Amino acid sequence: APGAPFFWRSRAEDMSHVLDRLDEIESAVAGLAGRVDRDRIAVAGHSLGGHTAALLLGARTTDPGNGGEVDLTDPRIRTGVLLAAPGRGGDVLNGWMAEQVPFFHATDFSAMTPPVLVVAGDKDDSRHFTDVGPDGHADPYRLAPAPKTLLALFDAGHLLGGISGYDAAETTDENPGRVAALARITSAYLCAQFRCGTHDRREECETLTSGRNPVGRVEFKQPCPDGHHAAHPADVRSRS
Repeated sequence: APGAPFFWRSRAEDMSHVLDRLDEIESAVAGLAGRVDRDRIAVAGHSLGGHTAALLLGARTTDPGNGGEVDLTDPRIRTGVLLAAPGRGGDVLNGWMAEQVPFFHATDFSAMTPPVLVVAGDKDDSRHFTDVGPDGHADPYRLAPAPKTLLALFDAGHLLGGISGYDAAETTDENPGRVAALARITSAYLCAQFRCGTHDRREECETLTSGRNPVGRVEFKQPCPDGHHAAHPADVRSRS
């Protein structure tokens, strides 16, 4: 609602507080003791949650109250997935929305150094938010340093086929097949980052990249010795 707080700072701080209390959580939840790997922590977020995840991964913003840079990076988080996250903000925000979300005026992805998968729908045209169009959701990939991976989902709106929940009926675009493919891709990405993949999971990735019905386009960039990055396009395909 207009004028309502977005809690942009406390959202990220809350996630760090959870990590601060992992020992308490582990002892309080039945069956969890000894199963939390503190060296394999990832964060994933959708939409404004993607902005929260980006801040935890190193992106910076400017406090609209005092103009100071805000750094909410949590180094315990090793990798992440940004789903339909907002882009750089600033002059690309349209008038009314720029007033509602002043903390988006100066989002800087240049310090978001961990490996991240950025997921964007090519029909996610948030004109109430920015005049850039769907391409703006790829900003966290383009404006952050390598290593980064971009998954551009074909024909996907802001909810990417309906990822809001198993029991949620509302979505901008309903496509259970796309949601299932996205679940496989994101889980495979995180598993690859943490080197916990099995042979079956590698075969799953091969299936997603070799089917006849593409669900999206993948691009990735890796660091080069000269400090630049090399981008490589590929196709991600659903099962045939």
